[in-house]
Amino acid sequence: MKKKILAVVLSAMLCLVCFAGCGGNGKTKVRLSEVTHSIFYAPLYIAINNGYFEEEGLEIELTNAGGADKVMTAIASNSADIGLMGPEATIYCHVEGQRNYPVIFGQLTACDGSFLVGRNPEPDFKWENLENKHILAGRAGGVPAMTLQYVCNSAGLYHDKNINLDTTVAFDLMVGAFEGDTKYDYVTMFEPTASEYQAAGKGYIVASVGAAAGSVPYTAFSASKSYLEKNRDTALAFLRAVVKGYKYLIDNPSDKVAPALEASFVGTPLASIAAAIDSYREIGAWSSTPVMKEEDFDHLMDIMENAGTLSSRADFDLAVDNSLAKEVIA
Repeated sequence: MKKKILAVVLSAMLCLVCFAGCGGNGKTKVRLSEVTHSIFYAPLYIAINNGYFEEEGLEIELTNAGGADKVMTAIASNSADIGLMGPEATIYCHVEGQRNYPVIFGQLTACDGSFLVGRNPEPDFKWENLENKHILAGRAGGVPAMTLQYVCNSAGLYHDKNINLDTTVAFDLMVGAFEGDTKYDYVTMFEPTASEYQAAGKGYIVASVGAAAGSVPYTAFSASKSYLEKNRDTALAFLRAVVKGYKYLIDNPSDKVAPALEASFVGTPLASIAAAIDSYREIGAWSSTPVMKEEDFDHLMDIMENAGTLSSRADFDLAVDNSLAKEVIA
């Protein structure tokens, strides 16, 4: 009788594990939290829409957190398995000495993906043009704001001295604030928002922040140390699907890639999606490999130190686990 009871209990426990980690179709469910929704993350959406995750036995449950800090909160509270966000959130956790610390296991983008949008066309734009201007820069402590600050500082522009880098407006409210208040001279936007905004005649793309800031591991996939230890095969399958998405993006012209993104940007014309892809191709936005370079990681910390948000440096070998990415591309 005891053996029968034990068998029933074990069977029930296995069912619970399956319900917690498996989708209804028998595939492994991965709860993915993204920092924002942008064509900047095209390889991910292509992998979802073209069925590459399904081919790897995965079911993606995608949610938009609206900020790297919120993505990290989702991982820490176990309401997300993997987070797509700027590595700065992971760096902060390492500097603070978090025990079950997050680990970066794959890079997606290779530079800042935001574009500076002004109210007037400026074909001969120079960063010095921002002197004494009011710019909506993003969330304080976030990579978009820090990268913009780095670029402006390199041009001799400093907040509260000869430029106003406004970080008081939430990231997902910046476009509306810019449109509704003429006190702002410029704002940073990601694609396809920037191209659509320009096409509507509301503003003009004048510069790429990423082109000015140089190579930075701007967006990467992170998960808790314990998750990666227990779910290594899942993480490998996840990266394989993303790499397939990247390969499709690189191997095809923008007008063919656009339909593969349409389901992720409902209501956005295919022409706008293709234009956004071209904008990102031009600045080399996507990382050709999920393996993160230590020198790029160090450059990101240079940008963070310049912004005054980093009290000490994170250990690359603890913050980044390249072993999965290397195995995927081997």
